[in-house]
Amino acid sequence: MKMKKILEQIAREHGVTVEEVREEMQKAITEAWVNPPKDGGVTAAYQRRVPCRGEIPTPEELIRYAAAEIRKTGSL
Repeated sequence: MKMKKILEQIAREHGVTVEEVREEMQKAITEAWVNPPKDGGVTAAYQRRVPCRGEIPTPEELIRYAAAEIRKTGSL
């Protein structure tokens, strides 16, 4: 399924706009990247595996990565 369709479906299910869905997803991703748990760097190591153009992945980049990992290994 294309990202646009996924975001549209989520927006429709929650009665919000696609832009709101994407903004909230980006806020959550940014929060996770800026304030990772204090786990000795384990989370940061996993975060570095996510390919992205900037320092913090976009929702599309993170979802593509997660979907590929699930297809490849059956889990994240």
